[in-house]
Amino acid sequence: MAGAIPDLHAEVRTGTGKGAARQARRDGMVPGIVFGGDVDPLPINIPFNALLKRLKAGRFKSTLFNLKVDGQEDVRVICRDVQRDVVKDLPTHLDLMRLRRTTKIDLFIHVNFDNEEACPGLKKGGVLTIMRPEVELKVTAGDIPDHITVDLTGLEVGDVVTISDVTLPAGAKATIDRDFVIANISAPSSLRAADDEEAEATEEEEASED
Repeated sequence: MAGAIPDLHAEVRTGTGKGAARQARRDGMVPGIVFGGDVDPLPINIPFNALLKRLKAGRFKSTLFNLKVDGQEDVRVICRDVQRDVVKDLPTHLDLMRLRRTTKIDLFIHVNFDNEEACPGLKKGGVLTIMRPEVELKVTAGDIPDHITVDLTGLEVGDVVTISDVTLPAGAKATIDRDFVIANISAPSSLRAADDEEAEATEEEEASED
């Protein structure tokens, strides 16, 4: 199931070269170029404030966007470069690449946790500690999953969920080779405190014996 792809609004930039780019910046826009897809490059302008908000949200370069330009068909794009002012660190230009439906890209996919009611560890007071609410996967642009699912059925306190425990959508693959942790069922705080006190008492006894 394909997830909702955020829109990125832009307008066609009239004129090319440094002069047109400088004028765009004076008008509160960030100039850019859309390339790839066996189509001529398209010079665009994107509102500065809208782009800055996207950049501050993070993972701009690993987010697939639906580019909307007046007079043009919508197209899926991913950012390949953002040039910034060396002093102010603000965006001055960006490069967007058109994607075919068969293109493989790296994207962060949301993780859902299901069947909490069937998790013995949680029923005993354990806590679901989420290490990775999102996982970066290599996926096909035309078939992006909305999420991946971790099944908590049967997990006890102390159990750990790694990426190998998750059934990934067809054609998707984790970008990290190692079997990394997504979440775990940790002991309730009261039990951890009791364990800590017991450990301290044991250490004190061993110290007195020495």
